[in-house]
Amino acid sequence: MQRQQRLLQALTLAGLGALATTPALAQQAGDWVLGAGWLHFSPRDSSQPLTVTAPVPSVVPGSGAGVGNADTLGLSAVYFVDPNWAVEGVLGVPPKFKLNGEGTLARVGQLGEARQWSPTILGKYYFGNGNDAFRPFVGLGGTYVWYSDVSLTPGLQGAVGGLAGRPPLSTVTSAKLDSSFAPVFNAGAAWQIDRHWGISLSVSYIPLKTKATLTTTTATGVPLLTSEARLKLNPVVTYLSATYRF
Repeated sequence: MQRQQRLLQALTLAGLGALATTPALAQQAGDWVLGAGWLHFSPRDSSQPLTVTAPVPSVVPGSGAGVGNADTLGLSAVYFVDPNWAVEGVLGVPPKFKLNGEGTLARVGQLGEARQWSPTILGKYYFGNGNDAFRPFVGLGGTYVWYSDVSLTPGLQGAVGGLAGRPPLSTVTSAKLDSSFAPVFNAGAAWQIDRHWGISLSVSYIPLKTKATLTTTTATGVPLLTSEARLKLNPVVTYLSATYRF
């Protein structure tokens, strides 16, 4: 009997020793978590018809446009205010989106492309306590979106030039996309593998819209017409990252 008690005590002490050497998972105030991984943009888009605004306002009936999916590298940094509340900044390498014709513009195919910049700030709440390895979270924040490298295909150049009564490729059309602020709704979960390394998966919804303003001139720069297209992008953004805490 005494031998069994001594064996039980030895096993208990060994277990306590193992726990004492297990890396702490506790998330606490002042912790930083850096992440890098896959950002996937999936627009839930819709558009209004292409509209000529000058010199004579008119609408191109049945015209529309859609935005394709895009993937890029995402980078993030999370700062824990306390074990539950945190602030996160997310920035992706600007993905290139392709704009495709729909309706009466479907015959044109790809209309153009642009790069989207959308740095994001989120306030996040992590459920459970800091010692949990698996922690769901929700977040709310905002993003400022702007666009660069906007280009139009020859097909759209010719179609817009036709609205001015000019033969294909005898005009030049440039485009500008409006920038805007938008809210970001976020949810996901983080899994802390050990004291430093972890995995995070989140899904965000961004109610986002923009306006494309097109300016058409002759080859020598004489203004012919201006037109615009309004787009709702409303992307669902998935972010899967490997994380490192320090």
